[in-house]
Amino acid sequence: MDRSVMRETARGFQRYYNPKLSGELRLDTNTNVLGPNPAAEMYLAGGRWQLDSYPNTYSDGLRAALGELYGLQADNFIAGNGSDELLDVTFKTFMNWGDNSVVPVPSYTLYDYFVGLNGGRAIETDLTEDFQLDVDAICRQDAKIAIMPSPNNPTGNCFRQRDIEEILSRFRGIVVVDEAYAEYSEGSMIRRVDEFDNLVVLRTFSKAYAMAALRVGYAASNPKLAEMMMCVKIPYSLNMISEGAAIAAVKDQDFVRRSVEMVREQRPKLAAGLRKLGFEPFPSDSNFILARSPIDHAALVEGLKSRGILIRDFGAKRRTENCVRTTVGTPEQNRLLLEKAEEVISGCR
Repeated sequence: MDRSVMRETARGFQRYYNPKLSGELRLDTNTNVLGPNPAAEMYLAGGRWQLDSYPNTYSDGLRAALGELYGLQADNFIAGNGSDELLDVTFKTFMNWGDNSVVPVPSYTLYDYFVGLNGGRAIETDLTEDFQLDVDAICRQDAKIAIMPSPNNPTGNCFRQRDIEEILSRFRGIVVVDEAYAEYSEGSMIRRVDEFDNLVVLRTFSKAYAMAALRVGYAASNPKLAEMMMCVKIPYSLNMISEGAAIAAVKDQDFVRRSVEMVREQRPKLAAGLRKLGFEPFPSDSNFILARSPIDHAALVEGLKSRGILIRDFGAKRRTENCVRTTVGTPEQNRLLLEKAEEVISGCR
């Protein structure tokens, strides 16, 4: 049976990145290299749960903890199974079948997936030469949703706050600012959600909080939009174990602070090391670096994999030609990455 049995908008879908693993150092997923969140681990180690009972329908405890953290109300938040669920909920809530959504290029590869999954059409707008938003190009589109990650993935840089604010004032639909890596940067819109009637901010516990395995994410918006999204989100989608671990992590911010400090210390050192090897690293406000490779991107990624290190290959995509992306590791991890990269580069020349 061929793909004609699939929903028409999904027929072109391919599986997401899923490398076969055999003990490699993973610098390809931008997770926290300091290891699991200690507050979450302590919660899990001592926990006893009523497994025969449903979790709280809408994760009220986590939403209250997030409100306290950001100086907002619980009703500003929607919690779910990873920020990817909240992406899906956003499109399900605000986009009708056949509507357009504006997606910057380059940016997170799953945006097109969620647009198509929900029957929409992604309108691509190129970032500027310095990977900033083209405000006019975004605002002139006939679209229901404009989405942008800041810091941007895979480029690593934050978008200018004034540009985001201008889009919020001029764009006629919902503006989604995906802040998956915002803990590592200076700029954020999450505390300002009550200022705008069309702003949705997405966050995750998978990156700085080092809880990717538990799949916890959340959205923040003004209470009116948040209520609309809550009505669309699947009830009980966040399990009680993950919610409890996330609450524990929110109430102990020391680990996140240490993680951010480590990245800010190591990021320029890693960029300098890459530059010495002939890479062209781009400026980053996150826990990863995008860099143009001095040799063929595929040869570099495959050579590193054979030496036990995984990084992400973006070299075949438009606007990131011959580029690779690596997580900022610990000093030891970064040193190993640079040593093995030098070996690969030397072997190709």
